[in-house]
Amino acid sequence: MARKPNQTEDYARPLRRLFVSLLVLCLFLVFLVWRIDSPRVERFRSNLIDAVVPSFDWALVPVTKMVGMVENFQSYTRIYEQNQELRRELQQMKAWKEAALQLEQENAQLLNLNNVRLDAQLSYVTGVVLADSGSPFRQSVLLNIGTRDGLVDGWAATDGLGLAGRISGVGKRTSRVILLTDSNSRIPIMVQPSGQNALLVGDNSAAPPIEFLESPEKVRPGDRVVSSGDGGVFPAGLLVGHVALGSDRRLRVRLAADYERLEFLRVLRSHPGEMVEGEGSLIVSTPAAPPIPVAATDGEEHAPETTEEGQEE
Repeated sequence: MARKPNQTEDYARPLRRLFVSLLVLCLFLVFLVWRIDSPRVERFRSNLIDAVVPSFDWALVPVTKMVGMVENFQSYTRIYEQNQELRRELQQMKAWKEAALQLEQENAQLLNLNNVRLDAQLSYVTGVVLADSGSPFRQSVLLNIGTRDGLVDGWAATDGLGLAGRISGVGKRTSRVILLTDSNSRIPIMVQPSGQNALLVGDNSAAPPIEFLESPEKVRPGDRVVSSGDGGVFPAGLLVGHVALGSDRRLRVRLAADYERLEFLRVLRSHPGEMVEGEGSLIVSTPAAPPIPVAATDGEEHAPETTEEGQEE
């Protein structure tokens, strides 16, 4: 089947040739006008430029915008590369900062362990933390020291920065330390400078609450918390932490001991430390001896004496 000739194609080809011819002729005339060296032609060229070029400002706007977009894109690319480089440097700085903080805390712990000022009646033995309990319901750690090192159940354990817990269970070579955050922990404390006595009750959280506080209005966040020494089990004045206001509006203690990096603990020996009966028991079984009465001089009444049969002489 023969294809019918397209009438549009028949007219388009001659028109295209005519348009190309006219364009070539115009360009040739522009070239001749621009190259002729004559005063009249020079005036004609000046008048033509003054008349045509200012009216072409609208045509240059897209070109100017496109050039600006290209420059902005190149600038954005450079900024993006610099941002990526800064991100990499920031990650490196964070890693260095974390390492520096770990070294600083370890250095502070070691310095405190070596240069701490303790009561003359206190001495200590340092042990390495072997493992933790790994249970959300019991927070404790194991030390590599025990009865062979003279440990007694109930003694206080610190990490060099603050009170960490107490000994609860002693073996020959190992011992267990119940941390202050454990739900079984109850520590008598004193809030300074108000001098309020209270009890630090562990609740398996990082900031244990303060209970049995007589005057809570006298306590402010940031106050120093130390052991009160009530009960005669813990020495008085051991740093526990600082008061903080919890999200539940309860007064809590931000502990001074760094529980996230417990590598070694110092167990305080108390001379003449009271003996504690039974593992995990904090009931003092050896009360302090009563004062001995001074012998009366001649002419004064003598204190009543008791014979073997329990009768006064």
